[in-house]
Amino acid sequence: MEFSSVARGCKSVIKCVGDIMGQCPTALRVPGGCNGACPVFKTDQYCCNSGNCGPTNYSMFFKDRCPNAYSYPKDDPTSTYTCPGGTNYKVVFCP
Repeated sequence: MEFSSVARGCKSVIKCVGDIMGQCPTALRVPGGCNGACPVFKTDQYCCNSGNCGPTNYSMFFKDRCPNAYSYPKDDPTSTYTCPGGTNYKVVFCP
């Protein structure tokens, strides 16, 4: 998947070329996709409701395949992007 903004001041292109669907951990598989650990397990370890959390084996699955995507609560700042309101985006599912 490729996600890009047409506005200045935003990261130009964010790519995820990992095979998320094909390699999804069994516990996270849902019909037609791969869910995150928080909606599946609903625990503080995966949802970070207390604000005191770190990466897990499931978040690292996503981070390893999509390094510049925000993959867990409190992920590092290199994975957080902001763009001005009204920004237009282009999403390509099979780059």
